[in-house]
Amino acid sequence: MYSESDIDGAVAAGVISPDTAAAFRNFTASARYAPAVDEEHFKLLTGFNDIFVAIALSLSLAAIAQIGAMVTPALGGAGVAVAAWLLAEFFTRRRRMALPSILLLLAFVGGVAATMIGAMVSLHPDLPDRVDAVIGAGIALVSAGAAWLHWRRFMVPITVAAGALAMVGVAIALTIAAVPAAKDAIYPITLAAGVAVFLVAMGWDMSDKERRTRRADVAFWLHLAAAPLIAHPVFQLLGVFNQDVDVAKAGIVLGLYLMFAFVALAIDRRALLVSSLVYVLYAMYALFQSAGAVELSASLTAFVIGSALLTLSVFWHQMRGFVVSLLGGLRDRLPPVQTMVPA
Repeated sequence: MYSESDIDGAVAAGVISPDTAAAFRNFTASARYAPAVDEEHFKLLTGFNDIFVAIALSLSLAAIAQIGAMVTPALGGAGVAVAAWLLAEFFTRRRRMALPSILLLLAFVGGVAATMIGAMVSLHPDLPDRVDAVIGAGIALVSAGAAWLHWRRFMVPITVAAGALAMVGVAIALTIAAVPAAKDAIYPITLAAGVAVFLVAMGWDMSDKERRTRRADVAFWLHLAAAPLIAHPVFQLLGVFNQDVDVAKAGIVLGLYLMFAFVALAIDRRALLVSSLVYVLYAMYALFQSAGAVELSASLTAFVIGSALLTLSVFWHQMRGFVVSLLGGLRDRLPPVQTMVPA
């Protein structure tokens, strides 16, 4: 399986001409009855060997972590970080394997964070909450720096999202350190952070509106990181899981989901819809139960939401064209509605 950035690389290397690449993209889009830009491509697997290698890497890194932790907690994390970087030199830089590259990036950044957490726990296990928050901010900042170094060396698209999440951790930890009472307002803070990550994702998206380079892959992962940071706080602030859902609250949940659907169609990204799906399912389930359909509530919920999502999937391009037509001048800053060239 080849990504858009692989095709661009082939064009840059002179293996295929730009006209051939454009013709191939248009042929693929026509065969799938959808423009390539609407497919939201990203590379997860280059072959089954990715899965095989990912399993081997997981076992090896887990063993390194456990053996190191038997000496000291910090050593386990350090061992994972060093091993992940060295393995990435082969599997990421030379073999360009997708799934192992993602796993090794997460292992490296996680190993760096685990090293510092292990050292902190060993040296000072009991510290005041404010000091813990400051140290947590420092750990998150160093983790973000580790992600930046990894990006400079290997340029794995998910790295930017990992760094963004680390910076979110920095912001939240510093806020709590400065104002300890802020931990009672964690959902609004998280929501603000999610919006910030979303705006960063849109910056990457708008720099490659036709989604033909690695920048589109980076934007995909950033949207995937931003979506739960936005959806989870919004629905938690509504108290969807805290009390019985009546018709009014179910209507609000469905209204928010429709708003998310509008945004998803406008920017041509589906992450918001996926992240908020569990709340819509729960609201519909509770609504059917309150209406008396106790035995069929789960089935009816699955049927209604499943049918709606299938309809959205089938008519995504047409519905997106309608939504974008409502946005006036903003449409020029969004991915094009139609990218296929007639034969």
